[in-house]
Amino acid sequence: MEALLPIIIQLVGGAIGGNAVGAALKQAALSPVGRSVIGAVGGVGGGLLLSVLGGDMGALSGVLGDAVGGVAGGGLLAGIVGMVMSNMKK
Repeated sequence: MEALLPIIIQLVGGAIGGNAVGAALKQAALSPVGRSVIGAVGGVGGGLLLSVLGGDMGALSGVLGDAVGGVAGGGLLAGIVGMVMSNMKK
């Protein structure tokens, strides 16, 4: 369970970040479920990237680092996918 907790935090954080960016970008052509799934995938990627690049950064280690990496990664990936999807519709 200890190994699974960071991934769960990154998934939830990514879904939150993806929905926040999707709500902010009204022109993004993504449904709420799509934003959640893309955000969750980006959250895991962002959390892993932060842990690999950051190592033990003090305040951004552990649960807080997983949450920050998840929200940032999920928001970033949802924003990128939303912009690509809206440009493809034009």
